[in-house]
Amino acid sequence: MTFSVATWNINSVRLRIDNVTRFLRDEAPDVLCLQETKCRDAEFPHGEFHKAGYAHIAIHGQQGYHGVAIVSRLPLENVQRREFCAKGDARHVSATLSTAGRKMTVHNFYVPAGGDEPDVTINPKFAHKLDFLDEMRDWFASDKVAGGDAMLMGDLNIAPLEHDVWSHKALLKVVSHTPVEVERLGQVQASGPWFDALRARVPEAEKLYTWWSYRSPDWDSADKGRRLDHIWLSHSLAPHLQDMRVLRAARGWERPSDHAPVLVRMAL
Repeated sequence: MTFSVATWNINSVRLRIDNVTRFLRDEAPDVLCLQETKCRDAEFPHGEFHKAGYAHIAIHGQQGYHGVAIVSRLPLENVQRREFCAKGDARHVSATLSTAGRKMTVHNFYVPAGGDEPDVTINPKFAHKLDFLDEMRDWFASDKVAGGDAMLMGDLNIAPLEHDVWSHKALLKVVSHTPVEVERLGQVQASGPWFDALRARVPEAEKLYTWWSYRSPDWDSADKGRRLDHIWLSHSLAPHLQDMRVLRAARGWERPSDHAPVLVRMAL
């Protein structure tokens, strides 16, 4: 059978609920992970997801900021919300589901953006980002999070490879592509160890973006993107990867998020 998962930083689920339901109608993933939902749990638009066929929802919400959610066609069990860096931010939710005789755990992350200056001595937001990544790394290593069937997805706010950004040279000192962030994300990935599902289907020498700034009035033709959104698989699931797509067209929908949804399909 085919099993599909998607991730999308929606930049306010209530503001863009029509875009979300359009995506669900068109692509019908089994599971969708959302970041930057920007609403408390009680304000989450459950009804719209139920009408779309997604009756199972795990939320970690926060008023006006951050927030993550997993919406699923399949029942969700063992929902957990982990706090990082003792900040009280809603940046992680996980749940377990069963399909094709397998139990899989889905981890949905929204890593801090890190502010504008890549210097921990003057920018506490950047220090927070690095500390957050260190906590992820240590948790994955100590608890063997990727030891079974597991998926990690979300807005990790780092474009690690040369062709994950529109200009490697221009962005080396820009938050999201600095060497220290890339190194930390590499440590997080290795601590699983996790398998990069997107780059398994698109060679590293080819451009691959999931985010285009609102500041660019002609974002499509300028194409100054970055790959900030990721889907990682445990190595037990990696052989089942069938394909992956970035739904770039969604970046051009009415009232869009600045991120495009990313979809992965597996044959189980």
